[in-house]
Amino acid sequence: MHRDPAVPDFVYDYVNLASPLLGSEAVAASDDFFADKARILQDQPATFLPGVFDEHGKWMDGWETRRRRGGGNDWLLIRLGVPGVVKGVDIDTSHFTGNYPPGAMLEGLFSETPPDPAGRWRPLVRTTPLGPSAHHYAAVSDPEPVNWLKLSIFPDGGVARLRVHGAPVRAWTEAETAGEVELSAARNGGRIIAYNDAHYGDVLRLLAEGRGTNMGDGWETRRRREPGNDWIIVALAAPGIVERIEVDTAHFKGNFPDRCSLQAALVEQAAPQALVAQSMFWPQLLGEKALEADAIHGFAGADLAALGPVSHVRFNIFPDGGVSRLRLFGRLA
Repeated sequence: MHRDPAVPDFVYDYVNLASPLLGSEAVAASDDFFADKARILQDQPATFLPGVFDEHGKWMDGWETRRRRGGGNDWLLIRLGVPGVVKGVDIDTSHFTGNYPPGAMLEGLFSETPPDPAGRWRPLVRTTPLGPSAHHYAAVSDPEPVNWLKLSIFPDGGVARLRVHGAPVRAWTEAETAGEVELSAARNGGRIIAYNDAHYGDVLRLLAEGRGTNMGDGWETRRRREPGNDWIIVALAAPGIVERIEVDTAHFKGNFPDRCSLQAALVEQAAPQALVAQSMFWPQLLGEKALEADAIHGFAGADLAALGPVSHVRFNIFPDGGVSRLRLFGRLA
């Protein structure tokens, strides 16, 4: 996974807390006349469709308000699926060239009930200028977790995507601490650290809920024309003892991997870049197993090595291909 030097490290090192994969949703807005508020949180990059209009005007991929004539400014309220400590944000105005807001501000708080948009909020990113069709990155130093966000734009306009990168703070229930949890699930805080290739599909969907809806709903690598195999590294939501694994090749019929294996380790502290080299030497959790087309493969019991608590896994596929979902279940350490 190549790191663009123009992109801050927090984009690569932390999960997007505002992703629908984690259950986050845009719940209220002062206005979304031109473009629905839900679009601003989508994981896919924003697109532009020339010549496409709807009943309100030009169709835009993002959140867009009407032209404000009575003073004030527009705002959007977001409920995070998993609380977290925000490390940085990306306010993306892609394709908004003459209708972007000149400025924006992001605030947050922690509340068990829906907060008042006009109430008291903590500033995460103070008012910052925005430009046309660009990513606007801002680091955040607030150390307290939030589960609600308020994006204010001044005075109106359109934002394509809002990415809120941070560390999930998952509050496990008594039942979860006593029983089985899905340690790898994005909704629980599992995240992808690195991979060697993700040419097709949507790699983030590998840790999503449910089965894939089509061949683009999962992780798929290009056809390998050289020796070796493809791999991906996942940080679990919390350290745990893995008791069963599911590898789902839904919709991958002529391009599923021939085999797969998993390595795992308990990583106390390491930079994500260092994990790639370290992971090659992690002990095996699951030895090489044959895979089939469009099927859920379950592994448990004698299939799995007794490694004790682990926090990270390296999922290897041989030699290449597509996997819809990877699920690791177990007990919290």
